[in-house]
Amino acid sequence: MLRHPDNRNLHFHYDDTFEGLPVMVEKGPFIREYLADLKRTIGLALDQYPRVLAFRVDLRLPSDIELDGYVDSNEVISRFFASFKSKVKHHREMASRRYEHAHSCKVRYVWAREQGWRGRPHYHLLILVNRDAFYTVGKFASDRANMFSRLNESWASALGIPVDLVVGLVEVPDNATYRLARGKSAKGFGDDGLGSLFRRASYLCKSATKVYGSNQHGFGCSRG
Repeated sequence: MLRHPDNRNLHFHYDDTFEGLPVMVEKGPFIREYLADLKRTIGLALDQYPRVLAFRVDLRLPSDIELDGYVDSNEVISRFFASFKSKVKHHREMASRRYEHAHSCKVRYVWAREQGWRGRPHYHLLILVNRDAFYTVGKFASDRANMFSRLNESWASALGIPVDLVVGLVEVPDNATYRLARGKSAKGFGDDGLGSLFRRASYLCKSATKVYGSNQHGFGCSRG
């Protein structure tokens, strides 16, 4: 198995599938260890919840605002997820006060840090939540708090700037939402199948545009 020249602990993956699941082969090669983490994270979500909402998110840094130095490190993505998980936890606590049988929700995620042509990092994310607690991401223009507003608020908190300044920096790509059900075929059902999700999310596991040897991880995921 061919090792990555800049990190001998990582191995390239060139096939069009990984353990029976399709990958976005035109974006390869991929990092085999990252694909394994992606599969494990999705599997943990489906082990805990019979129905899962999964969605892709992209986070970018502002180009015209002076920020603290930590935003160029992975501390910023750690702050983002700490804020986001706290907001989701609070939402479910409020729901449980109103409804005795309100569903709980553990946030699971995979992220990739990539270096853009301007030299500043940006992040690609896959987030997985309990679909019985959250059925949709929501819309930016909504007057009600929803998943999208929580994403914006969490990114603003991570960057240390007002939420109105992150408009356009948090993007949910087109057709980025997947609704999974435990036990469905890996080949999937339309755009909501496990195979479709894994192929889409395999983009985060590609080797290209990641920086190795900079003391900053290019990939990470939730634990447990």
